[in-house]
Amino acid sequence: MSLIMPVFAVIIILFGLVRRVPVFDAFLTGAREGAQTLWRIAPTILGLIFAVGLLKSSGAVAVIDRVLAPAANAVGFPPEVVPMALLRPVSGSGSSALLMTVLQDCGPDSFAGRVASVLAGSSETTFFAATMYFGSIGVKKLRHTLLAAVAADVTAMLVSAATVHLFFG
Repeated sequence: MSLIMPVFAVIIILFGLVRRVPVFDAFLTGAREGAQTLWRIAPTILGLIFAVGLLKSSGAVAVIDRVLAPAANAVGFPPEVVPMALLRPVSGSGSSALLMTVLQDCGPDSFAGRVASVLAGSSETTFFAATMYFGSIGVKKLRHTLLAAVAADVTAMLVSAATVHLFFG
């Protein structure tokens, strides 16, 4: 198992040599372009990280959670998972920490634990992904992308609860 990456690298190098590609020059070009992309998206990523930290430390997430709990109950979504559902589109690591909290507090075989697990596996860090992908190619107007992505996140939230109801009762 530990040889997978070195073997993969050797295969790529051999493939390039057979095709008569200057492998090291191609590597340097790719590394240069990657560094330029990182330089272009770094301010956006820093802004996103700052905004997430600000929302969490200000208590805004807790207030939103309390406001949304009755609606979550009405649609059959466990209120214990609402904070994770809110944070998932913004922060993968933050939502993973909240997943662990749900699993510790409610148990992995509880309804909330199962819904949180399904949600973690079926949703995306929408705003982070949009920042990375669109920022790397210099797109500033996201048009309908965010609306569609947030709709997909809400769908993942509702379907995760419905799926757990369907399979586990």
